[in-house]
Amino acid sequence: MGSLKSSRRELLTGGALAVGAVATGAVGKLVTPARADTTTSFALNEAPMVPSTDATIAYGVRSHYVTSVRIQEDEKAVPANYTDFGLTDHIFSPLQDQLGTFQATSLHYFATTKGSFVPDIDPSTHTLTVQGLVNTPKIYTMDDLKRFPSVSRFHFVECSANSHNATLKTTQANHGAHTNAQWTGVLLSTLLKDTGVQPGAQWFIAEGAEEVKGADTLPIGKAMDDALIAYGMNGEPVRPQNGYPLRLIVPGYEGICNVKWLRRINVTDQYMLSMDDFGHLRNTPASAALGRSWGPKSIIQFPSGQQKLPAKGWYEMTGLAWSGQGSVDKVEVTLDGGQTWNLAELKNTPTPMADVRWGYMFNWDGAAHLIASRITDSTGAIQPTRKQVAAFYGVPYTTAYSAPGNNNTIMAWQIGTDGSVTNGYNSI
Repeated sequence: MGSLKSSRRELLTGGALAVGAVATGAVGKLVTPARADTTTSFALNEAPMVPSTDATIAYGVRSHYVTSVRIQEDEKAVPANYTDFGLTDHIFSPLQDQLGTFQATSLHYFATTKGSFVPDIDPSTHTLTVQGLVNTPKIYTMDDLKRFPSVSRFHFVECSANSHNATLKTTQANHGAHTNAQWTGVLLSTLLKDTGVQPGAQWFIAEGAEEVKGADTLPIGKAMDDALIAYGMNGEPVRPQNGYPLRLIVPGYEGICNVKWLRRINVTDQYMLSMDDFGHLRNTPASAALGRSWGPKSIIQFPSGQQKLPAKGWYEMTGLAWSGQGSVDKVEVTLDGGQTWNLAELKNTPTPMADVRWGYMFNWDGAAHLIASRITDSTGAIQPTRKQVAAFYGVPYTTAYSAPGNNNTIMAWQIGTDGSVTNGYNSI
């Protein structure tokens, strides 16, 4: 482990020594770039020149060399009854290819309620009704909503089905029902202040306009805290698959609470048992208690499943971390299956209920290693292993054990002696 265990100081020192070596004519060992061929003319083009088109000017397209795509849940083939009718269920994002702290809008994770169609909503006729235990029930048009003070905030959306296991091969298949985005809109508390919440109000029911009506009963305290009515996503209108023209964003809560195609907010004094609240996800009181909010969680993007380290030497391990309880405090990585943990570098300033990108430089020595990451959030909670969760609940641990509720347990990856990376789920 001596050559694999790393520190930022070691790397920077090595870089300084390499610079000094170059000055004295020696060859730096930290990075060995290929020798450059002598160019006969700087006027030569290195690639074909492509003319612009109406399509590339109007909206833009990515390079045809970029091939990241979303996939059906758990690497499954799309069911025939879905392809025959154009339905989708859970569509996973290629997190292993993501650059930065938020995912491209076109690659954002999405899901529909039980495989329903996506509604084609005209924003000029769409309205949001706020009713129930309010002094003045109101119907807001899209133009009305955009007259209120707006906010732009980064928050993740993660489905409760985002649960890794021993059979899935990639980070995308294990964790792709999660993505982070910048959401722009009006705080729900602003609308509730505008309508006037009556005494005794305890809950609000958010209802969508899709074919299979999505509705969730949520605490009024969350509505008055940070819940957001979003009409913007990453600098453009929310896309249809993510709820155009309006989506409820409930920071830190499981994905289904973030109701898409939002059309109604009903303020009540009682908990309403809609399909989303009880039956679809939560079939027992215990599962209901363990649902809703996400705990601290982190993943590794590189090196992860089906990737490969081509040679010995320095690499930056990268990943994402988040918590539905607050913000990221620190991220640690292990290179020896959890025997020791090393502090990673946070690449952006943590904000509540949003992703942080992290990195850790390590020097791969060509040996087999079990790698994993864990987060400590701003509440002091530490991402657990499945063994730790089983011990907490006082149940025997086996490799078949799955943590109850929203699964935020640690996922490990196995680096082989050939540099290949495979699933290490049962090894930590």
